[in-house]
Amino acid sequence: MVRLHSSEGSEFEVERSVIEKSLLIKNMLDDVGENDAAIPLPNVSGPILAKVIEYCEHHRNDPDVDGQNTTKPGTSAGASSPSSDDIDEWDMEFCRVDQGTLYEMILAANYLDIRSMLDLTCKTVANMIKNKSPEEIRRTFNITKDFTPEEEELVRRENAWCEDR
Repeated sequence: MVRLHSSEGSEFEVERSVIEKSLLIKNMLDDVGENDAAIPLPNVSGPILAKVIEYCEHHRNDPDVDGQNTTKPGTSAGASSPSSDDIDEWDMEFCRVDQGTLYEMILAANYLDIRSMLDLTCKTVANMIKNKSPEEIRRTFNITKDFTPEEEELVRRENAWCEDR
């Protein structure tokens, strides 16, 4: 068992085979060997670490190479990760959280180097943007419009080459 300490000091005990989905933790454990000391994770809060552990437990038997998921069902070896439409039901439900929690999950997956979780959470955000107008995206993410109409027109003219017309 591996002991983990979250940023606020919550302690979690996790099977080594589960938490080694994190390359950061796997490399730490490889470097220090068997040790009873808890691993401090100052960039991950307790509730988010609980979500990370839940993800790792669910995906513990996924095919890995060096702790990283390289293929998923429906993709060939060497192919990039599946499109954002290919998220399975459990993963969709796992990511059904408020935006703040989702962003913290992205940061934790990145910090802990869990590629498959990072891909999943980023795809979830991509799906929130897909097929939406700039105004809808601003509303979804509470983004204020800070361009003047003149600045906005200038940006449109400068980038006209990439517009579908």
